[in-house]
Amino acid sequence: MATQLAPEVPQFTYHSSPTATEAFAAWLKDNPQAIPAHSHPWDVSRSDIYVEDRWQPIFAEMRAKAPVNRVPDSPYGAYWNVASHKAIMHVESLPELFSSSWQYGGITIGDPPEDVDPQKLAERQLPMFIAMDRPDHTGQRRTVAPAFTPAKMVEMEAEIRRRTASVLDSLPWGERFDWVDKVSIELTTGMLAILFGFPWADRRLLTFWSDWAGDVELTLARELADTRFGFLGEMAHYFQRLWGARMQAPPSGDLISMMIHSEAMNHMSPQEFMGNLVLLIVGGNDTTRNTMSGIVHALDKFPDQRELLERDASLIPNAVQECIRYVTPLAHMRRTATADTELFGNQIKAGEKVILWYISANRDETVFENPDKLMVDRPNARRHLSFGHGIHRCVGARLAELQLRILLEEMHERRMRVRVAGEVERVRANFVHGFRKLEVELEKR
Repeated sequence: MATQLAPEVPQFTYHSSPTATEAFAAWLKDNPQAIPAHSHPWDVSRSDIYVEDRWQPIFAEMRAKAPVNRVPDSPYGAYWNVASHKAIMHVESLPELFSSSWQYGGITIGDPPEDVDPQKLAERQLPMFIAMDRPDHTGQRRTVAPAFTPAKMVEMEAEIRRRTASVLDSLPWGERFDWVDKVSIELTTGMLAILFGFPWADRRLLTFWSDWAGDVELTLARELADTRFGFLGEMAHYFQRLWGARMQAPPSGDLISMMIHSEAMNHMSPQEFMGNLVLLIVGGNDTTRNTMSGIVHALDKFPDQRELLERDASLIPNAVQECIRYVTPLAHMRRTATADTELFGNQIKAGEKVILWYISANRDETVFENPDKLMVDRPNARRHLSFGHGIHRCVGARLAELQLRILLEEMHERRMRVRVAGEVERVRANFVHGFRKLEVELEKR
């Protein structure tokens, strides 16, 4: 599959503005009292437990004592924690009762501020098919699903392997570098550029926009709201020009062309178009990117598992599933109850937020033996919930698995061992879970 470019759009190349993380950190430094305190011991919406990697015992206590429990107050308001594998599967199996729709609040724990001008709020709503209920969800999902079929994966494998090999061959041996920047971001943004037919020189814009779109913490920093939507507007303008150019061209296999020539998506509003772009960019960028970083960090943390994988390459497909379980690149998804109901003995009222903590379900002791350990030969690794469950299961799951498998295979082919050798900076967020920086060195095994 040849890399598709889009020369009809002027190239930005790189963005000089601060990333979402940098902007939020600067705001927090200037406004240390701006975020309300997290007073409840099981309020796992707090980002410090993830950036400091100390969330595990909190969820373990929850699973043992009350897998479904209510946090009465938090910076994001009241919400229900759903922390066990069984309970999350149950909620995901009832999409009409536990809605994903943006009209009820969408898929993340944050809510839009109540005191924003209604017209501005309407303009900033970003409907996307993952934040829709049936039947709207069904038609739009079917539009993009052909890009991720098994046959399409076979077609794309050679190109993904070529690009992965090229990136790995460019890395310095015996010299410290940032794996997130040099490998994880480079591979995932390249993949998105191919899927969208996006200008190759501008591919890092996809990472920049993804970070601003997917950072739930920004909802707490009201002063950054206009900045955030300014960048999303820039993204929308860029893609609208791509859309206009593709309308004049014959149908092709890129995602924009698929949308244009689909009955379910060719009449989307500008907000809906941008919402689905955000979904595809964040879904295809943050998740795979953070798992690519999490893999090398986990293998360094568990050298016995790294040696097992180095001895037996046939374990790689299963190791991919285990790494996805262990890393869990998206910590949660939100649902909203559409009617009063009972959930494992708890009375949920209509309109209440129900937060599905995948990061906890993937460490559930009743499902995964010794869940806090990476085990590349774990027999039931595929039972992880990192891709969700039910009608909203990640449409790009096969592509993510393919990219990760090829990465491990190409590393094995080069006898490449990645050793954590410097700064490790995690994402400060309760939604995206992963690494901002991971300094490593390469050595031959």
